Amino acid sequence: MLGTRAFGARLRGHGYGFFSGVPCSYLTSLIDWAASECAYVGAVNEGDAVAHCAGAWLGGTKAVVLMQNSGLTNALSPLTSLNPVFGIPVLGFVSLRVGTPEEPQHEVMGRATTGLLDAIGLPWAFLATEAAEAARQLAEADVRIAIGESFFFVVRKDTFDAYVPNAAPLPRRAPVPWSARARAVSRHPPRRADALRTLAEVRGPRTVVVTTTGYTSREMYALADDDANFYMVGSLGCVSALALGLALVRPDVLVVAVDGDGALLLRLGALATNGTYGPANLLHLLLDNACHESTGAQPTVAGNVEFVALAVACGMTRAFDVADVADLRARVDAWQRRPEPTFIHLRTAVGTAAPLVRPAVAPPDAQERFRRHLARIADRS
Repeated sequence: MLGTRAFGARLRGHGYGFFSGVPCSYLTSLIDWAASECAYVGAVNEGDAVAHCAGAWLGGTKAVVLMQNSGLTNALSPLTSLNPVFGIPVLGFVSLRVGTPEEPQHEVMGRATTGLLDAIGLPWAFLATEAAEAARQLAEADVRIAIGESFFFVVRKDTFDAYVPNAAPLPRRAPVPWSARARAVSRHPPRRADALRTLAEVRGPRTVVVTTTGYTSREMYALADDDANFYMVGSLGCVSALALGLALVRPDVLVVAVDGDGALLLRLGALATNGTYGPANLLHLLLDNACHESTGAQPTVAGNVEFVALAVACGMTRAFDVADVADLRARVDAWQRRPEPTFIHLRTAVGTAAPLVRPAVAPPDAQERFRRHLARIADRS
């Protein structure tokens, strides 16, 4: 068995300071160590955990994701359409639940885990249970991380020894009253482009913007391209999870996550994580046109969802329905002057700004310039 404390110390020695994951009994000790000794976010799903780690890495902190192999498929979206596309590395630990006796739900994924990692081109190794060999493996994995490649360790049963956790309880916020009220509705909802232009105009020098995949990122690039923008392609639904990871490791930066209704509905659990861990420097802006516009404007179920009520119920201390860009401007400005965990919902009209182009900056270049911008903010602080 590996000594959990000693192995954890090696992780920290290599600079890994942020952890996120969904539990597995095979990883209990390592997760408990991370929650007790480091920054740890208990994710509601494995894809969000990968996105949390991606955000932390953008902010300058090396990150580790932990998961059970039955949840590996949930992480495939960011592992294939976010991390390798942008050159954002993550060090992963995934359990191997296979053989007998074992729970029947692990039978298929137990056989498929290593083949699935091979299929998506993600290098991996079985984590050794001997300390010196595990240290050598970790050093080799860290070389890959340094060049922007991810690496996963496959962890078998009884790899880590027992660890007695001393983690603080999860943060809890005082409940915010919510009463049924009329939604903020405009007969002439603004275009998404109007909202994005307003956001670009009102943001201050410490504010960065992370935009969801699809037309939102493409319009933000066309209207107000800036080093302070991160245009997230792929990994639908993960934008606020990425923004949360970034906001947690960079309290000196104000982070706006611009989401879409279809994307948020896909990973609605992110609201709960944001409400629990969400720091004051995180603003989650939902632009809701009630459809998946970039794929043909197929309708979403957003019209039956009280997003602001959900955000309040999940612990966001400020949550607003806004009807127009003037109200949006005022709310964003107020948040920048006095940050609190904030959610804003704005209904927008269907339709794109013309001409709508794809970002000319390649994803790896986009993340590099975004990280340089974050470094300049740190230098000015």
